[in-house]
Amino acid sequence: MKPSVVCESDSPLCESLIEEAMAEKPDTESRRSGIYSGRMTSFVVVSCMMAAVGGALFGYDIGISGGVSSMDTFLKKFYPDVYTKMEDDTTVSNYCKFDSQLLTLFTSSLYIAGFIASFAASSFTGTFGRRPSILFGGATHLVGALVAGAAPNIYLLMVGRVLLGVGLGFTNQAVPLYLSEMAPTRYRGAFSNGFQLCVNIGALSANLVSYGTEKMESDWGWRICLATAGVPAALLALGALFLQETPNSVMQRTEDHQKAKSILVKLRGTEDVKDEFDDLINASTLSKTVTHPFLKMTERKYRPQLVMAIAIPFFQQVTGINAIAFYAPELFRTTGLGESASLLSAVVIRVVNLTCTFISMLIVDKFGRKLLFAVGGIQMAVSQIAVGSIMATQLGDYGEVSEGYALALLVLICVYVSGYGWSWGPLGWLVPSEIFPLEIRSAGQSIRVAVSFLFTIIIAQTYLAMLCQLKSGIFFCFGGWVVAMTAFVYLFLPETKNVPIEQVDRVWREHWFWKRIVGTEKVNETGA
Repeated sequence: MKPSVVCESDSPLCESLIEEAMAEKPDTESRRSGIYSGRMTSFVVVSCMMAAVGGALFGYDIGISGGVSSMDTFLKKFYPDVYTKMEDDTTVSNYCKFDSQLLTLFTSSLYIAGFIASFAASSFTGTFGRRPSILFGGATHLVGALVAGAAPNIYLLMVGRVLLGVGLGFTNQAVPLYLSEMAPTRYRGAFSNGFQLCVNIGALSANLVSYGTEKMESDWGWRICLATAGVPAALLALGALFLQETPNSVMQRTEDHQKAKSILVKLRGTEDVKDEFDDLINASTLSKTVTHPFLKMTERKYRPQLVMAIAIPFFQQVTGINAIAFYAPELFRTTGLGESASLLSAVVIRVVNLTCTFISMLIVDKFGRKLLFAVGGIQMAVSQIAVGSIMATQLGDYGEVSEGYALALLVLICVYVSGYGWSWGPLGWLVPSEIFPLEIRSAGQSIRVAVSFLFTIIIAQTYLAMLCQLKSGIFFCFGGWVVAMTAFVYLFLPETKNVPIEQVDRVWREHWFWKRIVGTEKVNETGA
């Protein structure tokens, strides 16, 4: 492979190198379609399936928080004031019965720890690789689950939650990168969406465990719920021992090109990997010149990726999905449903979300990211406004809605969740994992994870207070955000379907808006 440099003089050497680069251009242009040689291999499928289990950790923790915090035995032991207000105080508004900062701290403490850990995870993942980060995250999450499940007091309960958060900080950092780098270009969307599919499997499992244990009179109900988070963590940690590192990470961290190429050959099932391997060499060569990736991301040429790394996870949180995910049981109890009916309703929502995420896996590489964002956004906005309208007109501060309206709310929330399930749910993880060049990929994913955790904390800590103050207006608030973010994606996110991950920087140079910022010519200090 011929070298390529940026010439700053008219020397004969520079002119010679320019001629060499121009001679290579047809080969580069031939790869613009994104179709490398190779086929779908069982090695790729098994590796990605095992790594995607990391999503189940995140999903289980999201799903179990609402179920546990609505259990009478849990509230009696750790939050007796909330239990008394819920059961005995008839003067408290329906919207305010669960408004307790200590109760929401149970949920948000995990995400505070994850937010802090995500920055350490960036350095760890870049230095040691994707596989060690997955292993460390799974093992830490397992310990946290056991500590939380056995906690005799609120202090150890919080220690367990912090360890769970540290585990999530590492797995949420490494797993999406692993999936994007291992997957063949034309199937990258499907494989990367496997993370969100496992998030939903984990969340559904949490709701089923909550529903199955809520009748237990002793502490065993909530203890089983919390300790069961260790099951996917153990599977992930054990599976990580057998995972192969991504060729991108091997190239970035070492000089062992032959090892990276042998992994790539095994992944693609063919010896003809020259085009993809050449792109890896170019990307890794530039990557090794970057010593401060977070500072590097502030440069003008990375402006689009930085904006998306912040905007996409922010928008993903202000859809209101985590508010429903955390507190679906409490929401349905607000409308007058009993504890069992509330937990069962949450299970129904999870099944809908899981099904639609699976559909997204099947169609994302055919129809592209932007179309799914648009369709899902419209669906979510309409259903949120409808939910808010029913809550505003039918549910007072102290009464209950009729059985018919309660069923209508459940249906509308399922419509909302289905829209999220094939758009912002999986794509909110897929798109950030595939838009960063290798030299800032780990740092970019760290920012994406940190922003996600930050706004998850804010939503978790403020949702019940917002529900108390805004009442039904909270659904109109979320609906307005969905309209804004759908327009943002339509205008400013270029399509990345079938674009090789090490060539994805070109979509910004071809975009109507971003090309004004990054320019239309490729800027590469060390490679073609």
